[in-house]
Amino acid sequence: MSANCCEHDHDHEHPSASDTPRYRRVLWVALALNALMFAVEIGAGFRSGSVSLLADAIDFFGDAANYGVTLAVLSMGLAWRTRAALLKGVSMVGFGLFVAGRTLWSAAQGLPPEALTMGLVGALALGVNVAVALMLYAFREGDANMRSVWLCSRNDAIGNVAVMLAALGVLGTGTPWPDLAVGAAMAALALSGGWSVLRQARGELGRAGAGQAKRA
Repeated sequence: MSANCCEHDHDHEHPSASDTPRYRRVLWVALALNALMFAVEIGAGFRSGSVSLLADAIDFFGDAANYGVTLAVLSMGLAWRTRAALLKGVSMVGFGLFVAGRTLWSAAQGLPPEALTMGLVGALALGVNVAVALMLYAFREGDANMRSVWLCSRNDAIGNVAVMLAALGVLGTGTPWPDLAVGAAMAALALSGGWSVLRQARGELGRAGAGQAKRA
């Protein structure tokens, strides 16, 4: 999506067009589902020894926090929503770096995870994330704050499919490498998405500052 989606000065002064009861309801539902799946996956990740499940669990926690931040700034001006997007972009990059480190640690251990738990929990998580992504699809073309919400949900659904494929790979090979490969891929996806949000948010913040300078 183009970073120039909010060109007009009035967008910098007023709340987002997405500040509607419908959008708020969607965000509250998404927050609750992500918090629930964090609890499920963090337990399953430690029980199975799967780095990809642990990565997905942390991602669910980060998304729940992101939805909360989005709800907090939804009625504020573009500058505040953009600052929230900057925070979320940084958190996505931080998540990517953590997963990369955890993947390296697990590679050094060399123990395969429990494939059945990976597959079942990955399928459950996919169902939740697809439902959330469908609810948020109509709001994907907004400002950087809205874009970050959509990207989180999209990335999660992609990650869940990868976890399920990794479970099949672990089951078939008896090695941890499919799980580790997915962990590395999820780290790269988080880093890419976080950088995209940060780049758009910086552009929007710069235009907001320029608009305020003109009005002054």
